[in-house]
Amino acid sequence: MAARDELVAAIAGRYAQGDRAERGRILDEFSAVTGFHRKHAMRLLRVGEVKRRSGARPGRRVYDEAVREALIVVWEASDRICGKRLRPLLPILVEAMERHGHLQLEREVRTKLLAMSAATIDRALRDIRRAGGNSNAPPVGSFGGDQAQRAGAHI
Repeated sequence: MAARDELVAAIAGRYAQGDRAERGRILDEFSAVTGFHRKHAMRLLRVGEVKRRSGARPGRRVYDEAVREALIVVWEASDRICGKRLRPLLPILVEAMERHGHLQLEREVRTKLLAMSAATIDRALRDIRRAGGNSNAPPVGSFGGDQAQRAGAHI
């Protein structure tokens, strides 16, 4: 991959300065060497150098641990419902819990908690869900009684 990046860097200058016919020849040559489609090659050569992202983006977390802890308290109070159903309930639930003294939030934490999307709520709760499981859900495949043994039997 490094060789292709070096090739792009070397040819991009010629490509930018060439006329239409010259750019066509450069594209043919570049496509044959790299195996890239012409349109992809055009885009690469127009930009010049290839920039690679490595690792996670720094400073990406918007919601800190205080917001996550408040979310967990509200989630537990709502009987561990999913983020899609919890999201519309958050304003009502937070206000009621604060009114009854079950939750005291700083203004910034409260604002961030109420701004969370359903997908972000699910991501924030992912680890705790895996660790604790959902005790409300029945085991998969349970029929109750001895129906599991009699399933399909004609009695």
